[in-house]
Amino acid sequence: MLGLKLPTDPRWVNIAEKNIEEILTDHAYCEQKAASTAISLIVGYPEKSDLVDKMTALAREEMGHFQMVYKRIIKRGLVLGRERKDAYVGQLKQFFPKGGDRELRLI
Repeated sequence: MLGLKLPTDPRWVNIAEKNIEEILTDHAYCEQKAASTAISLIVGYPEKSDLVDKMTALAREEMGHFQMVYKRIIKRGLVLGRERKDAYVGQLKQFFPKGGDRELRLI
């Protein structure tokens, strides 16, 4: 059905079934964050026409993915939960320099 290259471990399937609302909510917010990041890059670097063009397309695509996941949530009779903060992501952000050269931040 999905064209997966490897079989899915049945143990994972059992865990996923029991936590499907949380998994779908997390997936939806991943799509939203991708769109938001693209929009932030547009706002931060409006003079870079090629970047703006690509990020506009990416933001639209990612919000389309968000909508698809959200519709699946609703179809299952579930509710989009609140976004959860990821401690790992918080720790990663410590390594990104604040301020400084705009061009270096983009790289």
